[in-house]
Amino acid sequence: MKTSPRTRQKKNTYFLDPFGCVKNQVDAENMMAHLNNAGWQHTDDAGQAELIIVNSCGFIESAKQESINAVLQWRKLYPEKKILLAGCLSQRYAKELPEILTEADGFTGIEDPAKITEKLSSWKTPSADSSGLRKTKTDNLAAGGRPLLSLPGSAYVKISDGCSNNCSYCAIPLIRGSLVCRKIPDILTECKALIKRGIKELCVIGQDTGSYVSGLPELLKAISDITENFWVRLLYIHPDHFPLKILDIMEKDKRFLPYFDIPFQHASEKILRAMNRHGTSEKYLELINTIRARLPDAVIRSTFLLGFPGETDEDFNALLDFQEQAKLDWLGCFAYSREEGTASYSMKNRVPAKTAVMRKQIIEEKQAAITEKNMDRFTGKTMDVLIEEQIDSASDNGKPVWLGRFYCQAPDIDGSAVIISEKNLQAGTLVKCKVTARRGIDLEALASCDI
Repeated sequence: MKTSPRTRQKKNTYFLDPFGCVKNQVDAENMMAHLNNAGWQHTDDAGQAELIIVNSCGFIESAKQESINAVLQWRKLYPEKKILLAGCLSQRYAKELPEILTEADGFTGIEDPAKITEKLSSWKTPSADSSGLRKTKTDNLAAGGRPLLSLPGSAYVKISDGCSNNCSYCAIPLIRGSLVCRKIPDILTECKALIKRGIKELCVIGQDTGSYVSGLPELLKAISDITENFWVRLLYIHPDHFPLKILDIMEKDKRFLPYFDIPFQHASEKILRAMNRHGTSEKYLELINTIRARLPDAVIRSTFLLGFPGETDEDFNALLDFQEQAKLDWLGCFAYSREEGTASYSMKNRVPAKTAVMRKQIIEEKQAAITEKNMDRFTGKTMDVLIEEQIDSASDNGKPVWLGRFYCQAPDIDGSAVIISEKNLQAGTLVKCKVTARRGIDLEALASCDI
C-alpha cells in the first residue's frame, strides 16, 4: 500500500487490492472486466482512484483478518474515498459485515461478477443511461478477454467452482456451494482466446480439478487438439479423485507439464477419516510412486494440515513418516483454523494452537532439506523458462539478471529461476536455459543464447 494520499483523485477510476488465492484472482479479473465494460478505468495508484476494491478471502481466520485489516488500512489512508469489500468474505458474512465493518461503503459477494456494476449504480457511474450499465454477457467476458492479474505469460483457467467433497474442516461449500463445472467447449474457447493473446502457460484450477464432471482426461484431450506452443499446468487434484488416465495424455503431449498439485493434508488414517477424506498413507504413496514411474520428471506439490482436532503425537509421527517416504518436491503447511459452520467446528480434543504451530515448523524444517535435494536434480539440465521480469541487481560478472520459472515451479508458490543473460529477454516468452546451480530453493541458469 505504498501510495501517496496527496495524489490527485480521478473520477470514474478504481483501484483493486487483489487479496486472496488464485481462485479469488479469477473472480477479481472477471469483476474488473465488468467494471471496464461499464466505463470505469482501472489504476495502479490508489491515490488517483475514486473507488478502492478489496477482493477478500474468507477461508480461514488469518485470511479473514487480513481482509478486514486491508479495509481498515485503506480507510485510514484515504478517508474520503469509496471502499468496496468484495469476494469470499463478503459472500460468507453478507448479513453480519454491514453492521460491524462500517469502514466499508459497500459489499458484494462472488455469485455473479456482473453484480458489482449493479452495486455501484447508486454511486457515481460514468454512464448516462438510467441503469448506469452497459450490459455484456459474463461468458463473453470470461472467454479470455478479461484483464489478467497473473504473472506475464501465465493465466488461470477455472474449470469449476464450489466443492462437493465436504471435508470437515473446509468452509468452501459454505462460501461457494456445491461443485458446478463449466462445459468443455466454453473452456476451450477461453484457452484459445488466451493463447491468441500470447499466453504461454494455462494454469487449470478449481477447488478439485479431479472431480471435473465431464472428466479431466476428456478435457485435456480436447486442449491437446490446440496446435500452438504453450504449457498446461494442473493444480488442486484431490488425491482420492486422481484420474490416472491423465498420465496417458501427459506421456504423449509434453505441453502438459508433469507437475502435480495434490493436497494430501494428512497421513494418519484416523485423522483423514475425521477430515472426511477416504485415502490412506499407503494409497497415497502408491499414487506418488505410480506418477513417478510413469513420468520420471514429475514434480509433486502438496499441503499438510496440522493441529486438526484429535491429532495426537502418534498421528503426527505418521505424517512425519509419510513425509520422509513421499519426498515431495514442494509442500505448504497450515495450522488448523476452527471455522464456524464446518463439521469439525464442534469436534472435541482440540489441539492447542502452540502445538499446531510447533508441528508445522517441524514439518517445514524437514521439508526444506527434501526440497533442496530434489531441486539438485535439475542442475545441468537445459529446459524452457517462462520469463517474468528483469530485476535491478546484476550478476557477479555484471550481466543482467532475469526472473522466470521452469516447469517445476508454479507461479507465486514455488521457487524461481534466476537467469543471467546479456540478451534482452522478453517477459511472457519461453526461453531455453541451462541450470548452473541451486541457491536455496531457487535455480540459477544461463540463457542458451549466452552459452
